Amino acid sequence: MKAPLEPYKHMFALEEWTKSSALPTTIHELVKLRVSQLNGCAFCVDMHSHELKEHGETDERLFSVVTWEETPFFTEQERAALKLAEEGTRLTTGRVSDEAWDNAKKHFTDAELGALVVAIATINAWNRFGTILQTVPGSMRK
Repeated sequence: MKAPLEPYKHMFALEEWTKSSALPTTIHELVKLRVSQLNGCAFCVDMHSHELKEHGETDERLFSVVTWEETPFFTEQERAALKLAEEGTRLTTGRVSDEAWDNAKKHFTDAELGALVVAIATINAWNRFGTILQTVPGSMRK
């Protein structure tokens, strides 16, 4: 089964808006990869890993996204984004911690932070499509 096309149009519009926002492309892609890992969306993990490689991401950093907190390979801004993405995905306490939010606010402008929130919410929704519809990793690769 495939999802109805009309909702996809709106999802793609959100994706395009975020891509054209002030949020740095690398951070956008790192967040999409990490959230997809957390959600177990194999299709999205595959896609965003390849997209990061196309943007010149190193294997070292790519392989370490899953353990970003334990590695020295990410900037403070990237760490703030990844932390916010993790907490915004897991929501184990029902909300994002003040610490994660305040740290993100230190590293991003209001415009960037707004785009980051949209990126986190959007990839979480895409992951739901991918896992529910059992999308096959690599099936849409160019």
